[in-house]
Amino acid sequence: MPDENDIVYNTYGFDIAGWVRALYEFLTGTGGGAGFGGITDSISFWWGIYSIVAILFSLLCIVGFIYAKIRLAQLAEIASAALHEEELAWAHAYGGKIKKNSRWDDIQAHSTSDNPSDWRLGIIEADIMLEEALEKAGYVGASIGDKLKTANPASFRSVQDAWDAHKVRNQIAHIGSDFTLTKRLVGETVVKYERVLREFGAI
Repeated sequence: MPDENDIVYNTYGFDIAGWVRALYEFLTGTGGGAGFGGITDSISFWWGIYSIVAILFSLLCIVGFIYAKIRLAQLAEIASAALHEEELAWAHAYGGKIKKNSRWDDIQAHSTSDNPSDWRLGIIEADIMLEEALEKAGYVGASIGDKLKTANPASFRSVQDAWDAHKVRNQIAHIGSDFTLTKRLVGETVVKYERVLREFGAI
């Protein structure tokens, strides 16, 4: 029996040697564990699974991107065709054949150009023709906006087109090159100017 001078060790303390031995047996596989080779095999297996899933997901994303590009091109063609039909309808409603007008021909040439500078020039010139048509029709005001404020939608059927087209012109003039002008927006804006100018017999 230990007396009061003996040092009694706690048998429930942390067994460092046991932990080291267990780790060694696990890594080497001598104690029934998977061993280091087993761990690397497991990692290799799951990495292979991950690689296959990642490749399949990437292929799916590529197919989705190609499909979206094709659909976007199709929608652009549909919008272009609808815009052309709308132009023909307005031409038919206002006398069928378009009267010869060199200024308007220049505006249309600018609007169909591949140069964004020509687009801006075409819209600005169309806005000048709009102002001249409003003045000739008797609308008064210091600016196009003031003239349009006095318009009666009952007698000026395309007044909303005039507002929309003039708004694009103002964005070009006030924002400048920072304003993003697309070919589609140019086409829509020129059609709106055309509706107004045809209503007033300017083209």
